Amino acid sequence: MDYKATLNYLFEQLPVFQRTGPAAYKNNLDNTLQLDELYHHPHRNYKTIHVAGTNGKGSVSHMLASVLQAAGYKTGLYTSPHLKDFRERIKINGEMIEEEMVVDWVRAFRTNNELWKISPSFFELTVALAFDYFAQRKVDVAVIEVGLGGRLDSTNIITPDLSIITNIGLDHTNLLGNTFEEIAAEKAGVIKKDVPVVIGTSQQETAAVFTKKAKEAGASIHFSDQEYVVNYAMLTMKGKQRLSVQATGQDVLQGLELDLLGQYQHKNIPAVLKSIEILNAKGYSITDNNIRDGLSNVIKTTGLLGRWQVLGTNPLIVCDTGHNEDGIRAIVNQLKNTAYKKLYFIIGTVGDKDPDKVLALLPLEATYYFVKAAIPRAMSAELLAEKAGKFNLEGKVFASVADAFLYAKKQAETNDLIFVGGSTFVVAEVL
Repeated sequence: MDYKATLNYLFEQLPVFQRTGPAAYKNNLDNTLQLDELYHHPHRNYKTIHVAGTNGKGSVSHMLASVLQAAGYKTGLYTSPHLKDFRERIKINGEMIEEEMVVDWVRAFRTNNELWKISPSFFELTVALAFDYFAQRKVDVAVIEVGLGGRLDSTNIITPDLSIITNIGLDHTNLLGNTFEEIAAEKAGVIKKDVPVVIGTSQQETAAVFTKKAKEAGASIHFSDQEYVVNYAMLTMKGKQRLSVQATGQDVLQGLELDLLGQYQHKNIPAVLKSIEILNAKGYSITDNNIRDGLSNVIKTTGLLGRWQVLGTNPLIVCDTGHNEDGIRAIVNQLKNTAYKKLYFIIGTVGDKDPDKVLALLPLEATYYFVKAAIPRAMSAELLAEKAGKFNLEGKVFASVADAFLYAKKQAETNDLIFVGGSTFVVAEVL
């Protein structure tokens, strides 16, 4: 097997949720626990931090990893999905896992599995690979992002130093539940006995769920937005956000800069800062200078993609992976605060979710280019355009994401804005 053949095995022969949707979702941890046993519980060889939530968990994971790396820790980072390269999912100090390692590990698994007879999903096997790789490379700490939900997620076999739940939104309702409370109960599955938990966003519907689970587990619970707040931000000459942060009403970390440009990051920063506070109390050594260095260089340090990422100027071209109701609301709010003459909006979505709540939020004045990402799970561009028409959103249907992107660049003038989003997979094709 070479790397291409290895990826073919992972993507084409194993159930992949990102491509096929709910059919790939496992409602138990049987395979994960079996793989963990066969690989001798690799995650027990290093410290871990577990990050769950509907939105923001990827950004929080990358920010924490960047700060830990700035503090001198050899830091593993496991996230999903990837945008350009499978290896984005598994990094140490910002460097992706080597192609040869992926090939060798998967080859060895397939050989061993002739005896083991396990039928893992793509995600189950990828988690096993990541955990084993981090152990082999002797990381000090690994930041582990939950894939979907929490309670039954393959990452949920770790006993971390800290659990984080960024927020709760109505996403993956067909799998996690139809109410905030039901989804919160699934996410609360990451709360472990005697392990502190940080909640990023206080929400009336979910606070009692988290508090009850934390009490049952003997875990201290911290609602970070009740302690830290980002009052405002300014864009610096270097193209970073300079944040005004307060903790319990007092200014802290004055002049703190962040290289992630999404205004929604203001909701993620409190979770990051409270998490660092707790980690220091547990014996980590992270200074204010480490925080400043790490947050100022998240993209450079970790390679994070697709979060209000500027792809070009004159015209301004921006992409963002926000795709559910809360994510799109944050994007629309930032679009309102962005100067442009005309807005071109390239949008696609998946077929196993009702897009109506998202479509209802989108600006009427934009010109829409409807697309279908090149995955089986994607909604047809024609159907999306039909649904969008019910909300008076007008535009054109394109045969591919690339066609729409090229056409938008031809149409847009210097002072216009091209936005690409609606689906992680649409953003991935543009990147």
